[in-house]
Amino acid sequence: MNDEIDTHHDLERFHRRVTRGVTLERAPSTEVTPDVLARLLHALADPTRLRIIELLAREGELHVSALVERLQQPQGRVSTHLACLRTCGLVRVRRDGKYRFYTIADHRVPALLALARDLAVPNAAAIAACRVAACRCSMED
Repeated sequence: MNDEIDTHHDLERFHRRVTRGVTLERAPSTEVTPDVLARLLHALADPTRLRIIELLAREGELHVSALVERLQQPQGRVSTHLACLRTCGLVRVRRDGKYRFYTIADHRVPALLALARDLAVPNAAAIAACRVAACRCSMED
């Protein structure tokens, strides 16, 4: 029982820390279907896309070539991941001549990842062993 209380208080403290000064805004339509939410989470479910978000959160605006260098992946692959993140509204692009610079589109994204990381810590081994979560199933399934 005490462990549950401690965990609850830890989560409350964490929530206050990551949302300090953050106004949570609701979209005009609060009706988000499970399919749409699953697609958003799927956009974050790729290790390369997570690394892109983490780099942008830590370093701010980055040019595509800087992301290619830090990720050590081909430019085409990085651009494909950036397109997914941009389409889902997680990053935005700024053009400067022929160059494109990327930033996180919503200040809540790093807080979401921090919460996910904190939730994963006590179950990391089980999550790593989960075959269902490892499945890269089609969104049509």
